Amino acid sequence: MTSLVGTRILLRFNLRRDRLMIPVWVAVNTLMVLSMPNTLRTLYGTPAERADLIHQVATNASFRALIGPVFDDSVGALTAWRVGVYAGVLAAITSLLVVVRHTRDEEESGRQELLSSGAVGRRASLTAALLAAAVANAVLALLVVAGLAGQGAVGALAFGLGLAAVGMVFATAAAIVAQLTESARLARGLTAGVLGTAFVLRAAGDSATTDGSSVWTWLSPLGWLENLRAYAGERWWVLLLFATAIALQAAVAYGLAGRRDIGMSFLPTRPGPSVGRLGTAGALAWRLQRGSVLGWSLAFFVVGVVYGGLTDGVADIVGDNENARRIFERMGGQSALTNAFLAAMVGMMGLVAALYIVGSVLRLYGEETSGRAEPVLANPVGRLRWATGHLVIAFGGSVLLMLVTGLGFVVGYGKEAGPILGACLVQLPAVWVIGGLAVLLYGVLPRAATAAWGVAGAVLLIGWVGPALDAPQAVLDLSPFGHLPKLPGGGMQWGPVLVLLALAVALVAAGLTGLRRRDLTT
Repeated sequence: MTSLVGTRILLRFNLRRDRLMIPVWVAVNTLMVLSMPNTLRTLYGTPAERADLIHQVATNASFRALIGPVFDDSVGALTAWRVGVYAGVLAAITSLLVVVRHTRDEEESGRQELLSSGAVGRRASLTAALLAAAVANAVLALLVVAGLAGQGAVGALAFGLGLAAVGMVFATAAAIVAQLTESARLARGLTAGVLGTAFVLRAAGDSATTDGSSVWTWLSPLGWLENLRAYAGERWWVLLLFATAIALQAAVAYGLAGRRDIGMSFLPTRPGPSVGRLGTAGALAWRLQRGSVLGWSLAFFVVGVVYGGLTDGVADIVGDNENARRIFERMGGQSALTNAFLAAMVGMMGLVAALYIVGSVLRLYGEETSGRAEPVLANPVGRLRWATGHLVIAFGGSVLLMLVTGLGFVVGYGKEAGPILGACLVQLPAVWVIGGLAVLLYGVLPRAATAAWGVAGAVLLIGWVGPALDAPQAVLDLSPFGHLPKLPGGGMQWGPVLVLLALAVALVAAGLTGLRRRDLTT
């Protein structure tokens, strides 16, 4: 057991470092789940309305690919269906970020080597990282079970355990990848790729069948979550699949951790060319962030195609349900259902783009705290030029994301290219305000830079849950997205757009001024 010496202290340290990130992500996930029962009662209050919804899902392959099949018409079963896949994805993202941060990130920065020079076991760091992820998933499960118990305690328990199990499957997957790679960035990217593959497999299987029985669905942990069938005749044996996957992946991770030196990996980074080819700070920033930009772009295009394919059938899905129509109209800001749906979905993609820009901006913080920025700035490269290289990728990348989203909608919908692309681009001022806040926090209060994730999470929650809960306009206006014109279909309003652009510029300028005047983190 000497290899686990120091685990308790490291766990306390990890939880202290994540005292903001874990609560924010868990709160967003929990509120998304717990807000759904009341929303569903409002939308589908009668058995006839729920039966019509189940029929529409069963006959619409695109809708099943996006959300999954429905197994029962109770409010609990509809809640598990409506938010299950996306709550599972959020749990997986939280878990992989926690594990990579406390394993490969620590080794890459050199802090793990310093810790290991004391009385710390070889596998203590990995154990503490997995336990931190387990704490996050356990809290999520407890909150979900407590919040959904009114719909049925047994179903709530199944759903809560399923979400926690999905999180731990990807936590242990991240633990394996962290042993294989030398770069935390690559570890996050590869694990996110595994998550994306799991989503695609589930979507492919669910689009082909109406009961989740496809082989492709069973190849995905997200498919296991839906086949657990919370509130629809629970299949408790599916939890054995999760337990087996978690145990096997953890065993592999521990085996690999015991066979390598700190800082090393089984897939070492290839040596660069003998003569450097990166002549500018911008070229270095692109080299560091190109994988992230391309991955996000591909995901946005695919989601755009799926949402675009649903547009023609949205009238059939909503049917005569006036409550559902009102929610789409409130999100989309107009009465024409097709335009309201397009505006609502484009707005949702803008909210997700805010997560991209925060992560891209905070790459500056990661470069600084890891010590990689210092040798770059020791050359004739000023701080502003170094930071600008990354900010061009962050803000320019968000433009690319919204453009490919629009192209995806056009491919899926098959018409109205100009209005759809315009609707996507009008989201950018709000996205840039969130990015500007991240720049401000990094430049002025670097130790609070990760609070930008909390801002992005709060905005995401307001945009997703606010309209469904009929939140007051004052609450919706707390988000910069609440001030944008609702396109396509609505009238263009340049005033709010220009104000948001000016605010974004002011925030970035203030952040860069703070960066130029403060000391670097060492």
